Amino acid sequence: MAAPGACLASRSPPAFLAGGFLAARPAAVSPIPSRSGKSIAPSRRFIVSNKLAWVEDELVEITESQEPSSASSKKRPPLRRGKISPQLPVPEHIPRPSYVGSNRPQELSSVRQIHSAEGIAGMRAACKLAARALDFAGTLIKPSVTTNEIDREVHNMIIEAGAYPSQLGYGGFPKSICTSLNECVCHGVPDSTQLQTGDIMNVDVNVFLNGYHGGASRTFVCGEVDDSIRHFLKAAEECLEKGITVCRDGVNYKKIGKKISKLAYFYGYYVVDRFVGHGIGPIWHSEPLILHHANDNSGRMVEGQTFTIEPILTMEKAETVTWEDGWTTVTADGSWAAQFKHTVLVTRTGAEILTKL
Repeated sequence: MAAPGACLASRSPPAFLAGGFLAARPAAVSPIPSRSGKSIAPSRRFIVSNKLAWVEDELVEITESQEPSSASSKKRPPLRRGKISPQLPVPEHIPRPSYVGSNRPQELSSVRQIHSAEGIAGMRAACKLAARALDFAGTLIKPSVTTNEIDREVHNMIIEAGAYPSQLGYGGFPKSICTSLNECVCHGVPDSTQLQTGDIMNVDVNVFLNGYHGGASRTFVCGEVDDSIRHFLKAAEECLEKGITVCRDGVNYKKIGKKISKLAYFYGYYVVDRFVGHGIGPIWHSEPLILHHANDNSGRMVEGQTFTIEPILTMEKAETVTWEDGWTTVTADGSWAAQFKHTVLVTRTGAEILTKL
């Protein structure tokens, strides 16, 4: 889901973080001022570990047509927790992940999930179902619809396909998907909150099908939104896509974060470094942890390996705060966030996006 470790806050959310786990905070990347809702003229350089690195030639200058509108977005009041409906039932014949029934999240597994041909087929099936369920969720996002209603409809689609919604019961998580609205960075719990025109919302869907987990997320718009918001979402999705392009057998994991952070900085946005991607397969969360910011982590990708890449961007440089429910994480200043996520399979020459229809 964004489903989920070490945690920075005094009260840590259980481990299904941003589709991944919380990672230790690295040295901060020097920021440039950002102005949500206004045109940004990004610098042609960025700072990583106090060393100057030029943005790659492939990053073209932002044209006027790409720049966000100067109009300010009309934002709703700060998010408040709504009423959460009872947990939805799952038919007994549908297999459950091993963590169901325990209110404690599993420890991060050190197993690096590398698959045989049979395992790859299982991952493809689970990921395709997750992708279809995510597409379906997107059709439900309309003004006045509650996040609870979206959760129920997606839950029904998943169980009708003979799968289990991976989020449900993970560390006590009460719902089947995550719905993260506006300033919610990740792990939003579906409730009675009604969507309004101009909102943005990330939906994170994960399924457990025939012994394999697959997950994807996307940030959708509700009705009409300001051009600056569309620009922001386009940049966030492009960061994911660029991160995937570096993947192939033998490549160091840190290149993913380097690629994503360069592009986010170029567009004038910020990567949330608290949440990470992770290995995925029969085990929902395992090594390796995929950091989306510039880092010096070691380790290399292996052909046949599967993991998630799921960067979260914010419009302003902001700290994050987790609510007392232990899940819902929002920006401290109310600035908006966007996340896009895919499950990928490492190949000899690149990466197969398993959650792409």
